[in-house]
Amino acid sequence: MRGYYDDKEELLGRLRRIEGQVRGLQRMVENDEYCIDILTQISAASNALKKVAVGLLDDHIRHCVMNQTEGGKDMIREATAAVERLVKS
Repeated sequence: MRGYYDDKEELLGRLRRIEGQVRGLQRMVENDEYCIDILTQISAASNALKKVAVGLLDDHIRHCVMNQTEGGKDMIREATAAVERLVKS
């Protein structure tokens, strides 16, 4: 069973806002805006993506890992690997 975010529409809305942020970054670069302002917006977009990732991971743990009886250890290893990737980014 695949895990999904509790509220798929909320997730899609967040991703659309992030998409808008990235398009705004493109415009900023095209318009030769101040580098520090661009970096600030990059940081905001990165943080927004991390929040989405944490929400998806939380949903995965609550719905997939906790409800998994067979292969539970594999699911926990998979979730742990996802956390490690998130922390490294």
